[in-house]
Amino acid sequence: MTCSLSKLKNTLLLFLFALTSCANQSKYKQQSGSNNNEDTTPIVAEELTVGAAQTAAYFPLLKGKSIAIVANQTSVIFKENGYTHLIDSLLSRAITIKKVFAPEHGFRGKVDAGKKVQDGIDAKTGLPIISLYGANRKPTKKQLHDIDVILFDIQDVGVRFYTYIATLQLVMEACAENNIPLIILDRPNPNAHYVDGPTMEKQHTGFLGMTTIPLVYGMTIGEYAQMINEEGWLNAKEKATVTIVPVKNWKRTSSYHLPIRPSPNLPNDLAINLYPSLGLFEGTNINAGRGTEFQFQRYGASFLDSIQYNFSYIPISNFGAKYPKEQNKKCYGVDLSMTPKMSSVSLRWLLDAYKNSVKSDTFFLTAGFTKHAGTATLQKQIEAGFTEEEIRVTWQKDISSFLKIREKYLFTAYNP
Repeated sequence: MTCSLSKLKNTLLLFLFALTSCANQSKYKQQSGSNNNEDTTPIVAEELTVGAAQTAAYFPLLKGKSIAIVANQTSVIFKENGYTHLIDSLLSRAITIKKVFAPEHGFRGKVDAGKKVQDGIDAKTGLPIISLYGANRKPTKKQLHDIDVILFDIQDVGVRFYTYIATLQLVMEACAENNIPLIILDRPNPNAHYVDGPTMEKQHTGFLGMTTIPLVYGMTIGEYAQMINEEGWLNAKEKATVTIVPVKNWKRTSSYHLPIRPSPNLPNDLAINLYPSLGLFEGTNINAGRGTEFQFQRYGASFLDSIQYNFSYIPISNFGAKYPKEQNKKCYGVDLSMTPKMSSVSLRWLLDAYKNSVKSDTFFLTAGFTKHAGTATLQKQIEAGFTEEEIRVTWQKDISSFLKIREKYLFTAYNP
């Protein structure tokens, strides 16, 4: 009888342990995000630790200092029971935050692409919010007069025309000019597993690409900051004093699920993966899913040949796209929601849309397309009827040169 009760007790304990484990896994998956089409595979804290979560590495550098933070909605520290915003973490430790610098889309990540971000006061913390996507894109001397240290923590997606790296470079310039140290809290790049695409030409540099790098550069923000500094890409070849807190236990070839969308129109992992390819549509009159819940997971337009496509949709005003291209029009195009993970920049969809446009003379927004591509050559190649293979060959020399430079700045711990 005693033996039977002991066995029964052990069985019940095993059952309860399994039940608790399943509940915890389910809870974690729910916290990791619920956007449509997202891979909800949980990120286990013991396996990966972003720079922001390594407080022992940078809190001592902030004690007794007046700091400014360059941050947005992605600047969080993940825990098993959810996450804490970096600012809340700092304030709880009595660290003095003077102001927050906000990039494109604003501190809370709710402003439409390309729309100016206004200065203001954060309703939750009462901190001053200074826009770096409004009257100025680089912190001014006046804005930095009371600052001892700047802390930078923003989730990037590894695409040249994604403006957070331009903000990084201008913040570095301001730090160099005003002799203010910069601490970068590194995060994984979800597109770090490859390098591809046309390389930015010097004559076309701007906020959609400030340096001569390929469209997809395969580096984290921390690695890229080192490259900017050491390659003399700041004004007058100055150097900023930079401290980087690297990610722990992450490899460049590892998949990384972003539980918080990095900007309004990148709602899930698929959109982020397709963004380097479909982002080129930003320089055309084609809608790339803005105005739907499948941003950068479809494309179409009312002027594409309806006979060629069995898929259609209607973009409407929504979060992140108040006035999307082709608003309220029936768009004929392609649904990419089941596309396998990409490891290259694909031109097939751009070439397909151009081929099937009934208004090819107004297909390109030439100035915008050149800024996104980084070169005027790509538009000319498409208009001349080049194949994707023929175009890709013309990228290789510049990519090879970049890879040699890039190798010097890669963190060894991030490599497979």
